[in-house]
Amino acid sequence: MSNKSRRTPKRAPVGNLGRRQPPWALIGGAVAILVLVAGLAWHFVPKSREFAEAQRYVPGSSQPDPSDLIDGVTKQQYPAGSHVRATQRVAYDQAPPFGGPHDQSWATCTGEVYTNPIRSENAVHSLEHGAIWITYNADRLDAADIAALRAEVDGKPYMFMSPYPNLDSTVTLQSWGHQLELDSVEDPRIRRFVTALRQNPNTHPEPGASCATSGTGFDPDAPPPFDPSPPGPDAVPLAPADSGSTDPSGGPR
Repeated sequence: MSNKSRRTPKRAPVGNLGRRQPPWALIGGAVAILVLVAGLAWHFVPKSREFAEAQRYVPGSSQPDPSDLIDGVTKQQYPAGSHVRATQRVAYDQAPPFGGPHDQSWATCTGEVYTNPIRSENAVHSLEHGAIWITYNADRLDAADIAALRAEVDGKPYMFMSPYPNLDSTVTLQSWGHQLELDSVEDPRIRRFVTALRQNPNTHPEPGASCATSGTGFDPDAPPPFDPSPPGPDAVPLAPADSGSTDPSGGPR
């Protein structure tokens, strides 16, 4: 047999079959993980910063009154436990007031949103219990603004809000002995004030006192109305001349 008949047939070119293919599935999975991590970071890093910022205003042993860190807060010392009758007025030194003699019945402050102005003497008693009272000038806010305030209050313990006639500022926040005047419902100091002072046992006279409806003296569905007239000469003074334990209403404190 000739050598020509023994020739080995040539193999067809294999092209790129012998080359290693890139691990596209692995690369795609890695890219997906990176995108997920970036998305989570974009979402959670700002939240983490917001949480850290909010923690600055939580009361503690090193900072018993964190409202000192909030720009614009007015502070005033007021004696506690001085009550007046439902027919009496108090000659408050601030409008809205945030301390001093007050009605024996407190305004219900379990997240109430009062749509009409309420009697100041009842509201101040709620502050003594550790509540935050948000007031606003209805002539300066639209429905969306009022809804934004409502979201900060509605259903939340030791919170209540109401319009306040002829308010100089757009919004004010009151805690016992503390007040903050603001021009916008979007001001971040609203939440800082609430964090610092709501039920802060270092800043109000009666820690643990109730905010639930007190009884016959205050009906949250038909609260005593705000009296726009100036207090008369028979109004209870803010700082009674007699510093003894007699209650202006005639009963014990």
